[in-house]
Amino acid sequence: MSDPSHSPTTAIDHDETIELLQELVRIRSPYFEEEEIVEFVHDWLEEAGLEPEYQEVSEPEITGFEGRNVLARLEGSDPEAPTLLLNAHVDTVQLVEGWEEDPLSGRVEDGKLYGQGACDMKGGLAAIMVAVRELADADLRGDVVLSAVVDEEGPYGLGADRMIREGLTDAYDAAIVTEPGPILAQSEIENPALILGARGRFLYDLVVRGHAAHGSQPEKGKNAVVDAGRLAEALAGMDVGTHPQLGDGSVCPLSIEGGSQTLSVPDRCRLMVDRHVVVGEDAESVLADAERVVEGLELDCEVDVGFREAPEEDMRYGPYVTDEDHPLVASLASATESVAGVEPAIGYFSSVGDFNYFGHRAELPTVILGPDGENIHGTGEFVYTDDVIEVAEIIVEAARSYLG
Repeated sequence: MSDPSHSPTTAIDHDETIELLQELVRIRSPYFEEEEIVEFVHDWLEEAGLEPEYQEVSEPEITGFEGRNVLARLEGSDPEAPTLLLNAHVDTVQLVEGWEEDPLSGRVEDGKLYGQGACDMKGGLAAIMVAVRELADADLRGDVVLSAVVDEEGPYGLGADRMIREGLTDAYDAAIVTEPGPILAQSEIENPALILGARGRFLYDLVVRGHAAHGSQPEKGKNAVVDAGRLAEALAGMDVGTHPQLGDGSVCPLSIEGGSQTLSVPDRCRLMVDRHVVVGEDAESVLADAERVVEGLELDCEVDVGFREAPEEDMRYGPYVTDEDHPLVASLASATESVAGVEPAIGYFSSVGDFNYFGHRAELPTVILGPDGENIHGTGEFVYTDDVIEVAEIIVEAARSYLG
């Protein structure tokens, strides 16, 4: 935990920042429905004199999505100095049922701000917005890029993908993503914390093909639902990779869909299975693992093993680890001690997000540093308001150090 007696070293205004966060939380913005919050972020940055730009994001084949990222850049004095990306997503999950109050209230009580998306990740979004405004007055050698992206909570991470696909990240040297870190870390840690890597994820899409027969004579058919159940159980118990920082991989069957006739042996069943992986595991090895499981079961049915359909073959969440000795990590650690009065905890993320695209696909040294809270993706979600301020202050101090 932070040292409460330690004095802030930046001019981040607590009340103004929390008011900004309340405005963000009160804008309904589930994935694929972000236009209102995108315009709000753009206008706020424009009023702050930061000259934001829109980046079009389009995926017509599977989702039909049309949206926009917001980008803003602070240019440093030295073209040879590093460029630092500060990233947050603007979307939330769909509003969940069961809230005992307005899920977009932005209510503050006992140092907690409530609302869907308050922690994941509008608290982090507010932090980088005020941090970049503060850095605009700093004399930096290197550049700072703010990206507020769409569709992180959706199926494909289309906003971050667009940045990579258009080559923007080719000119960046490192990234900070302000997702809430400790709540989904592999080990129990508290803020202030630096999350230096994340597991990756593949989604198996398996089709089990049997043979139909009358339900009163099941021995004459091949039941795809029965074999899919056996396969789901076997996959859940399969061997997974392990890594000294990222821990063990995991497997979780998500859905089984098959059978529709009132009295027929199901001849087709579809099985979706989540597979979280560690460094050293890739698409080829993950497919081979599933194929070995299928072969070992000697099922009556045929099984097609593949991955979930994606707009592009490379749109997968690969695992990554950022070196603890990287200059950005050193700058963040020093800034944490300056701002919070304690050394940061070091951890690694258990799941996936845009940080995987930056850390794995774009090969950027990527650190997750974000305000913590509870109940993300659920009712009663909240973010700690002091964490929001502290994250902004740490980012400002670290950027001044890393960028000179």
